[in-house]
Amino acid sequence: MAIRIGNGAGFWGDELSAPRRLVERGQLNYLTLEYLAELSMSILARQREKNPQLGYAGDFLEVLAPLIPALKQQPGLKLITNAGGMNPRGCVAQAARILSEAGLRDCRIAAVDGDNLLDSLADIQKSGCSLQHLDTGETLAHRLAVTSETKVVSANAYLGAKPIVDALDEGARIVITGRVADASLTVAPAVHEFGWRWDDWNRLAGASVAGHVIECGAQASGGYFSGWRDVNFHDLGFPIAELSEDGSCVITKAPVGGVVNRRTVVSQLVYEIGDPAHYLTPDVDVDFTTLELSEIGPDRVRLSGASGRPAPESYKVSLAYHDGYATSSQLLVYGPDCREKAQRCVEMIFERLRSSDCEPKERLVEFLGAGDGVPSNSASAVAPPELMLRIAVRDPRREVVERFTRQFAPLITGGPPGLAGYATARSDIRPVYAYWPTLISKSLVEPAVEVRSAHEWQQ
Repeated sequence: MAIRIGNGAGFWGDELSAPRRLVERGQLNYLTLEYLAELSMSILARQREKNPQLGYAGDFLEVLAPLIPALKQQPGLKLITNAGGMNPRGCVAQAARILSEAGLRDCRIAAVDGDNLLDSLADIQKSGCSLQHLDTGETLAHRLAVTSETKVVSANAYLGAKPIVDALDEGARIVITGRVADASLTVAPAVHEFGWRWDDWNRLAGASVAGHVIECGAQASGGYFSGWRDVNFHDLGFPIAELSEDGSCVITKAPVGGVVNRRTVVSQLVYEIGDPAHYLTPDVDVDFTTLELSEIGPDRVRLSGASGRPAPESYKVSLAYHDGYATSSQLLVYGPDCREKAQRCVEMIFERLRSSDCEPKERLVEFLGAGDGVPSNSASAVAPPELMLRIAVRDPRREVVERFTRQFAPLITGGPPGLAGYATARSDIRPVYAYWPTLISKSLVEPAVEVRSAHEWQQ
């Protein structure tokens, strides 16, 4: 027995038509949609600050409507997504409206939350949890005391598969979560379908490997692949994991463009895993070093032999705090002496800012096209016919960043010749959200699951 789990989104902003094409051609039991990254949570938190009804990945609602015919024609198809972001229940309410209007008012939808820790941070710290930075060891309280204007804007624990399994056990056909570990979106249907125990470490590890391979969408089926010349990118097929009861899986794809082979799978397998002997998830500690891979047919790669150990006692927490303001501006500089001209422009900009006591705390100057994109000695020695001057700045003071945005236009008539690309508005000023990775005891987090029919969510 095997279940087919396809992932139709690798990030918030992925191709909107991919999920529909995947369910139409993939013969799936489950469709997963992965939308969240650390930056995404900060953006969603800011959205919800402006409008309490928002805070979820709106792309999901655009994806859901075209899936209605498949949901009607394939009664066994289920959908799991972390599109809920900072507001899973708000996302569920909008999804329920779409389903009800399409005649699926009895479709059972689950909201999974409890990951949002923002309102309980003070109590968490009082309990003795210092929320130390995973890399530096600095406590959150110390960091917040450094700058009086620093404010935490989001704090979300990476929940595991269990609340999703609870939702599926209660009859949910669509499960919408907040921040859940990416691989857990695939682990959950395996536990639900096969009845695995939560200490069945090797099987949980195998499902986690499958989830990790497909979580970034088309990266496992030819996207972002070093062998790109041999990939048919037209109608790129998104990946599918055929997961077996013993925890092994076969990675394949919808029968269209793209490619799945040992190289594409290995490329994704080692993507963002840290220690390959200890890939830590909320569900299991996975050892990738025992894995065996083999190509068993066209676009079919089998993975087996994953080893698992007991899951960590803590959840990882993705926390972000406001850390000033930033912007970036750019100009095209052309001519055989473009590098010298660009350097003169940089000097003029920052001399003027210093003279008005508005020099930014941080700056990044890049001569794109002259080797700064991927720095190397050979690239920087080349004299390009043109380059793109790009300058980014950050400062705690918004007025300093705003002053910087006013420095580019005067270069057009008061700087060296050979500048272009200035006929645009001043660059936007954006708040900076600094990332703070930390841990919290699982005992301090209470995942919540609620399952209702679409029409009940609207009452």
